[in-house]
Amino acid sequence: MSRPVGNRPRRAAYALISVGVASAFAITSLPAAYATPSATAVISEVYGGGGNSGATLTRDFVELGNAGSAAYDLAGYSVQYLPGAPSASSLWQVTALNGSVAPGGRFLVAEAAGTGGSTALPTADATGSVAMSATSGTIALVSGTTALTCKTAADCAADGRIVDLVGYGSALVREGSGPATGASNTAAVARGTALGDTDDNAADLSAGTPSPVNSAGQTPGSGDGGGDGGGDPTTPGTVRVHDIQGTTRLSPLAGQTVTRVPGIVTGVRTTGSKGYWIQDPAADADSRTSEGVFVYTGSATPTVGVGDSVLVSGKVSEYYPSSTSQSVTELTAPTATVLSSGNALPAAVTVDATSVPAAYIPTAGGGSIESSALEPAVYAQDFYESAEGMRVAFSDARVVGASDAYGELWVTVKPDENATTRGGTLYSSYDQPNTGRLEVMSLDTTASFPSADVGDELSGTTTGPLDYSTYGGYNVQATQLGTLVDNGLKPEVTRRQKGDELAVATYNVENLDALDAQEKIDRLAHGVAVNLNSPDVVALEEIQDDNGATNDGTVTSEATLKRFTDAIRAAGGPRYQWRYIAPTDNQDGGEPGGNIRQVFLFNPKRVSFTDRVGGDAVTATSVVKTRKGAKLTASPGRIDPASDAWDNSRKPLVGEFVFHGETVFVIANHFTSKGGDQPLHGRYQPPSRSSETQRQAQAAEVNTFVKSLLAADRNAKTVVLGDLNDYEFSRTVTTLTDGKVLKPLITTLPAAERYTYVYDGNSQTLDHILTSPAVTHYDYDVVHINAEFADQASDHDPQVVRIDVSRCRRG
Repeated sequence: MSRPVGNRPRRAAYALISVGVASAFAITSLPAAYATPSATAVISEVYGGGGNSGATLTRDFVELGNAGSAAYDLAGYSVQYLPGAPSASSLWQVTALNGSVAPGGRFLVAEAAGTGGSTALPTADATGSVAMSATSGTIALVSGTTALTCKTAADCAADGRIVDLVGYGSALVREGSGPATGASNTAAVARGTALGDTDDNAADLSAGTPSPVNSAGQTPGSGDGGGDGGGDPTTPGTVRVHDIQGTTRLSPLAGQTVTRVPGIVTGVRTTGSKGYWIQDPAADADSRTSEGVFVYTGSATPTVGVGDSVLVSGKVSEYYPSSTSQSVTELTAPTATVLSSGNALPAAVTVDATSVPAAYIPTAGGGSIESSALEPAVYAQDFYESAEGMRVAFSDARVVGASDAYGELWVTVKPDENATTRGGTLYSSYDQPNTGRLEVMSLDTTASFPSADVGDELSGTTTGPLDYSTYGGYNVQATQLGTLVDNGLKPEVTRRQKGDELAVATYNVENLDALDAQEKIDRLAHGVAVNLNSPDVVALEEIQDDNGATNDGTVTSEATLKRFTDAIRAAGGPRYQWRYIAPTDNQDGGEPGGNIRQVFLFNPKRVSFTDRVGGDAVTATSVVKTRKGAKLTASPGRIDPASDAWDNSRKPLVGEFVFHGETVFVIANHFTSKGGDQPLHGRYQPPSRSSETQRQAQAAEVNTFVKSLLAADRNAKTVVLGDLNDYEFSRTVTTLTDGKVLKPLITTLPAAERYTYVYDGNSQTLDHILTSPAVTHYDYDVVHINAEFADQASDHDPQVVRIDVSRCRRG
């Protein structure tokens, strides 16, 4: 089922995934009796033939009875069903209960309806959607709504939550010497009128004509037959939102149909993933259970409005925005009755530095945390999950991720959490992700979304339901958006290099090709000529071939580079020349047909390029030791392009430059992306970073090449730079610098300035410049012109190092 998410119809596909726990199963010897017989609540009758061939009744049912002298409270209880011969993948199916069984009375639980039969059940006291077998199965009355996991009689005997259990037909899980026998399409198994219980199903229950009775004493053909907890469509059913949400990330009622769930509509989404949120104003006392839930209407525009008091019936579902994300608990295929309109909305949950815990998320050794009980006072992600679907509110929040084309921005509700010098939130450790970040979207389709930069503020109060998606995790679907305060962030301009300084820069220009609009080319050119102040050498990443994503075998970039360097010249920069190695078609990853590659631009009036023929897409350049130092066998050339480290990825471009008589080696890189890594906010914790394996191999290749340069000349001046797609604290960078052959210059900046990219409200470092030990005198700068701005020419910020070559001479 394709599911657009929020305001992003182009990117997200929801997949409905079964929620379950695989459990090993082995048939063991069965005990004759294993529990204390119940003198109060028991399972009095079980029928799984409803609607089957020959049946009179249209639905399956479970009837409970109370042999005691006082009412038996069923709040928080459930009846659960297991197939008669469960496999390793079989799951107990849960139907939640509420209400009570009167002394000597009955309580009727309606289950799935078949296509046959002619007589309705009496009005049921609770309802589920379990399709029970007519001939063999197990029913348990359970204190709790969490699904049982036992698969044998012995294991179930050890589970103290089971109040009573009936196995019928050939059920392997049963009480006593054997299951109750004789169940069929036309026969139920039932206790006698005295509701005797000896914990021996074969002795206590016998087959006969189904005779369901509800708490009102009604029999088949009376009541409304709907099995939804009452005949009045304006009367709430027995299930509340907090029952649906439960105390973990998964609903204990997943897969079940619930009826007439009460709530107030708090938000309506009419685009993308259409639906609305309801919230129960009568909250329970458990901080783990959310009182809000999303009602998914599919392609149908919701007909309810904010403030409507509604009763909603539908199926409880867990939808996963992606294979590794957490799920969203939803009601699907809904029907709703509007009781009244214009009601006050439930109070919003305050989201701020006080309420959101400092710890990010629990761990499970890389496994799923979905079944773990929430700890909203301990973990930020548990806190957000405990409010999933509820109204939340924050005030005067700083923007830490600029507005994008999809009407989204990021704020932090913790203004002091790892603040950058320009207003963002720094991502500086795998172990301590930022907890105060929240994505904000607007449900108001009539108002324009604010264009916000990092450091701006949403002043006043922002309020709306808390949702979850694969893109960033928890987000506020704002029904009330704070007022944007522009704090005037400006793009930076670095200083011009001095006469004896060699300026070397790196810039990811985001899939630039000759077919791009002139405006994009001009803005990127302005970044080089003005903001970077015309470096002597610029290593470019993501230069595409001349016809961009057209997949026709073209691999040259001459037209692309001609347009780009012309634009730089027009912006006041020098007349750059260029060098690159054209890749083999569709072998370097990136956009199919685009053939992205690294390119050297250089100002021939300031620096010369040493051309040595022989470099091509498949030939490796190597280092030769001479009496004058190291030199390359091919310039420009590639580092070991046949290595598996570069499969479907960009190969490093190596060039030999001469500045003021000194040779400088420049290695331009674009390591493989983070695609395939599990998200920070996902269900698997800690998340797997599978893409890091290839980047480490790539880093090792570059490290080996730099060591060969230094072996030929320990004073070789080397600059390694580019988009490494990894952080300064990553194993990728550690591998790249092994042996202290390279120094990552980002680490020389104050911590609050160490970033080149902003993702999900995290200011982080993906682009790097590293230098060899001989580069002793330099001035380094990250030039923030893109990543923090709503209006950006690229999603990366460039950076530059100015090397005082005269002070780095050999010796």
